[in-house]
Amino acid sequence: MGDRRIERGAMSQVEKRSFSGDIKRAAVKRMEAGESSAALARELAVKRTILYRWRDIVRRDGEKAFAGKGGRPSKAEMPTREHGAEGATKLAQARRRIADLERKVGQQQVDLDFFKQALRHIEAAQRQSSARGVTASSPTSRR
Repeated sequence: MGDRRIERGAMSQVEKRSFSGDIKRAAVKRMEAGESSAALARELAVKRTILYRWRDIVRRDGEKAFAGKGGRPSKAEMPTREHGAEGATKLAQARRRIADLERKVGQQQVDLDFFKQALRHIEAAQRQSSARGVTASSPTSRR
């Protein structure tokens, strides 16, 4: 109903349409005034479920409903939409903390690799010095 299909060979594509916030708010207002949602859906050529979704958004967000550019919100907008500014700052702090901890883990891995390599060199030197026929220490210097 809300999708317009364009046939091209064996495949079909769905033409996406978008409605302005004003049209969405007007449709919700008409629904709440008692107009048939089925008739309104036919008039706008959308599914009734879309009308109900718009209605739920208007009920949840009130005047702010459909104020943005539309579409999926960016990652930066998500916390402010759902939890307000406080949630956004907490999320930003948590992300910074995660980045700091990941840097620390990376540095610890570098340190660990260094010490493992140093231990291998020491163990190899000890094996060579404890072999038969090898002097236990380095020769003394003669002055």
